[in-house]
Amino acid sequence: MDSDGLSEHLPTGLLGLATALVAVPSVSHHEVELADVVERGLRLCPWLDVERVGHNVVARTQLGRSRRLLLGGHLDTVPPADGNDLPRLEDGVLFGVGAADMKGGLAVFLHLAAAVPEPVVDVTWCFYVGEEVSQEHNGLRHLWRDRPDLLEADAAILGEPTGGTVEAGCQGTLRVAIEVQGARAHTARPWMGRNAIHRLAPILDVIASYEGRRPVLDGCEFREQLQVVRVVGGVAGNVVPDVARIEVNHRFAPDRSAAKAEAALRRLVDVHLEPGDTFEVVDAAEGAPPELNHPLLGGLVDLSGRTARAKLGWTDVASFWAHGVPATNFGPGDPLLAHTPGEFVTSVELEEAARVLRSLLTGTPAST
Repeated sequence: MDSDGLSEHLPTGLLGLATALVAVPSVSHHEVELADVVERGLRLCPWLDVERVGHNVVARTQLGRSRRLLLGGHLDTVPPADGNDLPRLEDGVLFGVGAADMKGGLAVFLHLAAAVPEPVVDVTWCFYVGEEVSQEHNGLRHLWRDRPDLLEADAAILGEPTGGTVEAGCQGTLRVAIEVQGARAHTARPWMGRNAIHRLAPILDVIASYEGRRPVLDGCEFREQLQVVRVVGGVAGNVVPDVARIEVNHRFAPDRSAAKAEAALRRLVDVHLEPGDTFEVVDAAEGAPPELNHPLLGGLVDLSGRTARAKLGWTDVASFWAHGVPATNFGPGDPLLAHTPGEFVTSVELEEAARVLRSLLTGTPAST
């Protein structure tokens, strides 16, 4: 599948296709145009059964192979920033919102869907909406609910940007709101009240000095993190505040559940909480272990020629793991550039990711 019909005056090959995809705006909740483009392209491949569920597009081979591999990627991007809404090419480097996260990966998938009509495993290509926003809008979640048959697979690969290195599993994430009480008073007579913001000091100190666990799973080291991400408090410039609130984000390793991570966080701060204070879980998502012992995922590591590392962040790998499908992250682009105004992907990264995945799909050695 090339870029013809998507845009004019583009370079050929993967870089041109990726450029054309970046040129189609698809900020979360506005993915319909890109979904249309993807669907039209996939329907040009007669060996694929293509289905559209809402604005999610799924295409499958039906070759009767003994195993099925799903390759999935999200259509949406974060909002543009600093003029990166349009693609810009410089010496084989594509700049633009979503270039790395993850239209580069989508370009590789679309290219391979057309280039490999008879893979050694049956393949499901899944393009879904709403990954960059809350889970209630996530297209995978809707597919698991409404059409789980379309997601049946022995293993899955998410095309998130990983710099061509397999990033195995993913961290879980927990967001907690902690609210402490005080007593309002005039700032000229603070002894008549109790400053709730001051009460946060020991809690902030505990969190700031937190040293996270670093468990190693399947040879991949996960690094747990704990950060205060919001502080709310204050009444007026002459009033001792009677309530203060912080929000805390905890990224935990997938060797424990969200419930166990919550319990550990409670133990950390409980000594500083009093009756009337609250500890509320605002959001929680389980992580996923690496599962690199699966032959398809282990084979991907071997073909990449690089040592796998832990995914330090949450991805939809966890969604597949929760439904019994081993999954990992692998795609072009630097993950550290995701969501930044200067994100980019290079032609070399696109070609390398395509080379590795083509070898996996065809059962041939990865040529250099």
